[in-house]
Amino acid sequence: MSGLRIEGYVIVSADGRLANAHNVMPDELKIEGDKRFFTSALDHADLVVHGRHSGEEQPDAPKRRRLIVTRKVAATAPDPSNPKALLWNPAGCSFETASREAGVTAGVAAIIGGPAVFGMFMDRYDTFWLSVASLVRIPDGEPCFPGVPARTPQQVLAAHGLTAGKPQLIDAAHAVSVTPWRRIG
Repeated sequence: MSGLRIEGYVIVSADGRLANAHNVMPDELKIEGDKRFFTSALDHADLVVHGRHSGEEQPDAPKRRRLIVTRKVAATAPDPSNPKALLWNPAGCSFETASREAGVTAGVAAIIGGPAVFGMFMDRYDTFWLSVASLVRIPDGEPCFPGVPARTPQQVLAAHGLTAGKPQLIDAAHAVSVTPWRRIG
């Protein structure tokens, strides 16, 4: 879809995890600098795409148009708990169809996870914003992407044709940086 840029966003531990063994983001990854960066990005997104465990805990979250990836519907269906959300089964219809049904055909689609949802878009990202909390380790946690921990998140992104840009320190106290991984060409 030429009118819709696809951008991914995740914060991971130094060992490439985004949640603990119970699929819950631990407090150690809820870092103020990354929250500010993430909130600003979502404030500019036209559509948010995520799975059942990957929402955002922000006051403006209910105002955002979103697709929630699920197998509980055949193709798409309204989310009974949020009038701005549409439940989407990728096996039932394409992303283009679902985003059009959500009323979004141009702008930025922010993909915010989890691992299977990130994996669905690996070959379509225009930019993936990878935040790394280098002081945090979650050895038994949920890997951020399919293929982690056998490979690092950076190796997975590179294997899908994305190139790392210049990292930016977004929280010095917690040693968190964000790197834009862009599709060149």
